[in-house]
Amino acid sequence: MSRTMFGRRLFLFGLVASGLSACASKFKSYSGPEVTRVVVQKGQRRIYLMHQNSVLKSYDIALGFAPEGHKQFEGDGRTPEGAYFINRRNPSSEFHLSLGISYPSKTDVAFAQAQGKSAGGDIFIHGTNGKNGTGKRDWTAGCIAVKDQEIEEIYAMVTDGTIIHLNA
Repeated sequence: MSRTMFGRRLFLFGLVASGLSACASKFKSYSGPEVTRVVVQKGQRRIYLMHQNSVLKSYDIALGFAPEGHKQFEGDGRTPEGAYFINRRNPSSEFHLSLGISYPSKTDVAFAQAQGKSAGGDIFIHGTNGKNGTGKRDWTAGCIAVKDQEIEEIYAMVTDGTIIHLNA
């Protein structure tokens, strides 16, 4: 094999390896205590990953652009309140990574329909993908946003089916 061909193969191998390591970096592993529930305190702008009654991790959050009160309709900018569960994950999220929340419930849908409106949906815990920060400035359409590094940890720690309590 010529030096030129060897150099090209080495270059391509390096390119593929660096691409794979960049992709793999957002997927963390976790082997600690099970996250038995997630608690969101909207007023405190905090999310807590719990094992029974012990806090494993907590993070600052940003919420919907009109966060006070329970989400009732699509486009109202509110973040839901109540008990839901993590029902899906999106490794290709526009916001780095995301975990789906089971909103709307049957009750949420029935209320919205009685008002002639849609309850909406697609509520997630997600990163920012460099689009916005977290903290006091609320900017999502009703989701819960954390920093990208934090959603990587949450994504690894929280499994589908985990209960999430969203409190005022």
